[in-house]
Order: sequence, then C-alpha cells, then structure tokens
Amino acid sequence: MLDEQAKKTILRKIPHGLYVCGVKDGDEVNGFTASWVMQASFQPPLVVNCVNRNSGSHAMIQSSQVFALSFLEASQKELAQKFFKPQRRVGNKFEDVEFYLGETGCPIISDSLGYVECRVVGTVEHGDHTVFVGEVIAAGVHRDGEPLLLESTGWQYGG
Repeated sequence: MLDEQAKKTILRKIPHGLYVCGVKDGDEVNGFTASWVMQASFQPPLVVNCVNRNSGSHAMIQSSQVFALSFLEASQKELAQKFFKPQRRVGNKFEDVEFYLGETGCPIISDSLGYVECRVVGTVEHGDHTVFVGEVIAAGVHRDGEPLLLESTGWQYGG
C-alpha cells in the first residue's frame, strides 16, 4: 500500500537545480522554470528535461524539437519565480529580462551562469510529464557562481 505522505516527503528530498527552459515555435518564444532536469550521457552529450504535458511550452517543444536551458545562479530566485507562471496568464515573460536567441532560436538568459541548447532525440510519455531527451548541440558559460537549488527556495515541486 502506498503511503501518500511518505511518498511526498521522500520524493521531495531528491535534489533539483532550477533552470529557465527557453522554447520556440516559429517566431514565438517562451520560457518556464524547469527543475526535473539531469545529465543522461557523456557520448553523445544528453540531458533529460521533464515537461508538464498541459503546458504551452510542452507543445512548443513537440513542434520545434529544440529547447535551451539557462542555468540560474543562487541569487536568482526572483527570476525563477517569474517563469513559473503560465504565459497565458502573464503574457511575455521575457519583456524585462535580457536574453538572446541561441543557435536553436530558443531564448537564453544573458545573466545566467550559462546554458545548453538541445535537439530532442527521444521522448518518454508516461504520467503527467513528458521526458524529453535532448542532445546538447551548443553550450556556453557566462560567469562563475553557485547554482540555484529548489531546496534553497523553500518551494516544493513534485512528490
């Protein structure tokens, strides 16, 4: 029997970084705060990015088959919070955030620690999130710093 409280408690102990995932579809761009991200392979370089199937960004990744992850610095909690809200409620999340378009055409946060850009090479569709497997096709470092971790924000996602 599954103890719901035990499940939530223990799953929330899995450490997660916070990233802004930049997406595009044609000329339209968007971004969302991602936390279910991890490296999956050295050769080829792969990352997995788990995205809520009900989000507009999910549809944009499915259509374009690309995404970018901007790695946030420990002091960028406010920036991460800005990208948690759905685009349909807040409009253009990038209007007051300095960014540029990477090789994939996806937005990258200029003031982030750095980024990877990925081309989707696989998906796993079970549950309420899709696991997008992305091959890293471009990467860059903007500056040094400690990464923003979900546990340091006091927020909870998952469980």
